[in-house]
Amino acid sequence: MVNWTHNLSPLRQMLMVNKDQNSVSGGVFLQAAQTRVEACLAQAIAQCQASPVLADAMAYSCLGGGKRIRAALVYAAAYACQVETKQLDQIAAAVEAMHAYSLIHDDLPAMDDDDLRRGKPTNHIAFDEATAILAGDALQSLAFELLASCEDDINPQQVLKMVQVMAQAAGAKGMVAGQMLDMAAEQQSIDLPALERLHNHKTGALISASIQLGAMAAGDVTPQELAALQTFGEAVGLAFQVQDDILDIESDSDTLGKSQGADLARGKSTYPALLGMESAKSLAQELLQKALDSLDVFAERAIHLEYLAHLIVTRKS
Repeated sequence: MVNWTHNLSPLRQMLMVNKDQNSVSGGVFLQAAQTRVEACLAQAIAQCQASPVLADAMAYSCLGGGKRIRAALVYAAAYACQVETKQLDQIAAAVEAMHAYSLIHDDLPAMDDDDLRRGKPTNHIAFDEATAILAGDALQSLAFELLASCEDDINPQQVLKMVQVMAQAAGAKGMVAGQMLDMAAEQQSIDLPALERLHNHKTGALISASIQLGAMAAGDVTPQELAALQTFGEAVGLAFQVQDDILDIESDSDTLGKSQGADLARGKSTYPALLGMESAKSLAQELLQKALDSLDVFAERAIHLEYLAHLIVTRKS
């Protein structure tokens, strides 16, 4: 493990906090995470020039804004587990490439049929449907390429395990299953356990994987720490979706960067619809507290995870 107290690198400086200015430092941390991961993504996509149109479509969705919360969770979990490697940028970029792929495909006419994402036309409208499908496919492949290339500072067995974690989060045990469950539930009334199962797959799986991947870069993370991060990931993953459902009702399209009220228009079951708005907001707070309680094992090293947990349930977009 890298000595965590001497010879501070740019990455270590990025992750440092001023305990008297946690919220300010949290914002600086998130901005630095965004800058680092976007630089890595831009470099990776720039190498995909066999088809310039395809590369443009990949960049359109992958470099077109976004909060980069999943990437930030990679860095924050790594900080909690006292790991430092430049290859964290590749891990964070892999997560964001996978997320961008999922958004492109979710927006397609055959799925959620959205026309707005991050404040601009969705990929299939900006380009065309076939190009959007291929751009999503390419970003999914790029995610695995980025992960599989993390062999300089990370044990090859750990890299293999990280690829497995990403595959499970993205596929028929994670996001793809969640999207299938989501489409099947449209215009139907499903109960709370079914809604939780749906979103644990569609939204929570990749959020939880982001946290696991940041920790796994440490190599010697303890079972107690992994269990704590698993609990944290499950709680914030579900809280993220609860807040999404709340914002779909209370926010507006300009703030959200996507069509407000889209879930209601499609007849989707949501937490406010099942629980009522006040109970949905209470659930988000309960999940936040569960997430924060799980981090005791890390003491003050959990500072960035704590900041992101608060951000997830207080964000306005």
